[in-house]
Amino acid sequence: MNAFSAGSGGPLPLSAISRRALLRGALAGAGLLALSACRSAADSAAGTDAAASGDAASPRRGGVLTVGVGVDFTPALLFAQSANSLLQRLVFNTLTRYDEQLRPQPELAKSWEVAADGLGVTLKLRDDVTFHSGRKFTADDVVFAIKNLQNPVRSAQLRSTALTVTDFRKNGDFELTLVLAHPVSNLFDLFEFMIIPDSATVEDAVAGTKLIGTGPFTFTDRKPGSSLSFARNEKYWNPGRPYLDGVEIKVIPQAETLLSSVKTGQTQLTYAVRGKDVATLKDDKRFRITQYDTGAGAFYIGANLSFPEVQDKRVRQAIAWAIDRDRLVQQALGGYATVSSVPWPKSSPAYREEDAKRYHHDPEKAKALLAEAGVTSLSLPLAHQSDAGSTAVAQILQYDLKQVGIEVQLQPVDSPTMQKQLISQSMPALWTLSHSFSQAHPATLAVSAYPFNEAKNTSKFSSPAYTDAVQKAWNRSDPDSAEAKALYQQVTDILLDEQFIVDLAIAGLVEVAGAQVRGVTLNKYSYLNLDDAYLAG
Repeated sequence: MNAFSAGSGGPLPLSAISRRALLRGALAGAGLLALSACRSAADSAAGTDAAASGDAASPRRGGVLTVGVGVDFTPALLFAQSANSLLQRLVFNTLTRYDEQLRPQPELAKSWEVAADGLGVTLKLRDDVTFHSGRKFTADDVVFAIKNLQNPVRSAQLRSTALTVTDFRKNGDFELTLVLAHPVSNLFDLFEFMIIPDSATVEDAVAGTKLIGTGPFTFTDRKPGSSLSFARNEKYWNPGRPYLDGVEIKVIPQAETLLSSVKTGQTQLTYAVRGKDVATLKDDKRFRITQYDTGAGAFYIGANLSFPEVQDKRVRQAIAWAIDRDRLVQQALGGYATVSSVPWPKSSPAYREEDAKRYHHDPEKAKALLAEAGVTSLSLPLAHQSDAGSTAVAQILQYDLKQVGIEVQLQPVDSPTMQKQLISQSMPALWTLSHSFSQAHPATLAVSAYPFNEAKNTSKFSSPAYTDAVQKAWNRSDPDSAEAKALYQQVTDILLDEQFIVDLAIAGLVEVAGAQVRGVTLNKYSYLNLDDAYLAG
């Protein structure tokens, strides 16, 4: 077996599983939406600011941090990593966490050993952790967390990876071997994604009445549609943390109201300010703007292939050629994105520049494809989230499609309803959203994300070639090999040809923080980490 342990200073050499596969939990091309690479950018900014103010070595204790979000927390989707996921890391911990090079670091697992054949991993757990209820954390809680994600009711997007765990072998309360049905290239993506809940209150958690974990803050109050409140966990296992007395998450769906809240100091930290509104703040010394360019928010148009109007891939390709991605990025996203025809960020092993540039604004080519498909006119609904930012995106798409003869009726939908439609495969013919999971191993996107899942996706697309390429890319322990990269290219080629998901632009989160906010980081799946956060005087 090959091992990595806390305090070793880094990973030891690996054999059958490549070094990158173990450390990146699947080759994670530096992720998209708020990812571990984001961590380094945020840490760097925070450190620079702290040093400038002279308090880098002495974080201040106390105070309540106010975080503004545009989308309310949906308790039923707690384990799905869908919509608002900022609060997970406040209440819960995960087994491991990626560093800025996307190498897994200890959290509740203090060390691990991966079998040379990739069919097992032994975890040594911390023995000094308690849940907010006072109950001690043990190996049984890891078993429960994995089985919880295996439960289809949870709608967990990494359920496929969780299901590869077929047996649990405990060696006391703080050592556990997970037996796998086959090697998987994204095991540490699962460990980073999987929050560890309290088994006794998990149903209360998904009902939104109790959130009990092992994390730095305890859940104290929730006002649906308005706010969530958290207090410092006085018995947190991380010595001396957190510094903050508490955290309040304010739900502010109106873009103008959120911007006003930031400007007046009522909101001290947010990732929900529209790109074009960030421009009004970036030169104001009261704020620190940090752009996370790892690309976790990829904007796209989805097509539901159960509707005959979009079953011909030439129609979907026409949509891809019709969109002016450059205008979309500049006008709707404030320049905080990169145009792309593929879901992968530049740091992904699946990325190729020629693929990212495959589709560009060419209305004449779009019209020719529609004519080739026998379409003279087309009228389709386009669902979008009802917030101002999503509406701005939808309006640009509506205009561009009209120029090639596709009339689009915009259908604004609130975020919780749209997430449920995404999961239940009940979208209209067209919809627009942003997706994540391209920040992970390329196979994770296609075996986990609702829009791309080869076994069951929102578009109701299926293809033996797609399934074969995805499964082969996922069921391997050599994600750095030439053979693996050839499989990623097969997946990309199918996505570009079929266009059941029309990727438009890759964006990262833009953090807007008051100048006094320090030490904030985000993990790979945009869980907000406030262990080291504090409010400078």
